[in-house]
Amino acid sequence: MVARAVHTDDAPKAQGPYSQAIVHGGVVYCAGQIPLDPAIGKLVSGPIEVHTTRVLKNLDAVLREAGSDSSLVLRTTVYLADIADFAAMNAAYAEHFGDTKPARATVQAAALPLGARIEIECVAALRS
Repeated sequence: MVARAVHTDDAPKAQGPYSQAIVHGGVVYCAGQIPLDPAIGKLVSGPIEVHTTRVLKNLDAVLREAGSDSSLVLRTTVYLADIADFAAMNAAYAEHFGDTKPARATVQAAALPLGARIEIECVAALRS
């Protein structure tokens, strides 16, 4: 089985030598997304909830292109520049996923790309 790289213009292009996602064996492995608005190529402004929502929209675009969606997310890793943002991030995250509750790890990172306050990566199943 050959791995397939995923690319969509509806999410920020990769900022280095990696793919937005890789599909292999019925699973989508999404690279971390930061709150870049793909239309303007800049980080969004506002509270962490706005940043979280932008990141999840970016991931949704990659998942759609791959043949999946947020209801099929199995696991996420959330990287926060400041763990004090956890509660507010968690509220936006919970609203996005609704009844879907992927396994998750959340960690504070010393620094994130482009000075972002949040980055999220995920693993999801493909649609049947």
